[in-house]
Amino acid sequence: MTTLEIKGDWNITKGKLKQRWAKLTDDDLQYTEGKYDELLGRIQKRTGETREAVEKALKDSSSDCGCN
Repeated sequence: MTTLEIKGDWNITKGKLKQRWAKLTDDDLQYTEGKYDELLGRIQKRTGETREAVEKALKDSSSDCGCN
């Protein structure tokens, strides 16, 4: 997944991730260009999911909203 795919419509993607993992906060999901790995790490730490599961959730969330 590239940063362009994530940047699409980030607010919709954030909402879908919060629906999946209710314990995520806006601070956890603060995306800054060039900080993709940090974002993944924050989500992993908060949810206990694997990197692969988080990447899949990001990809699925952004494709569901038509962001890419």
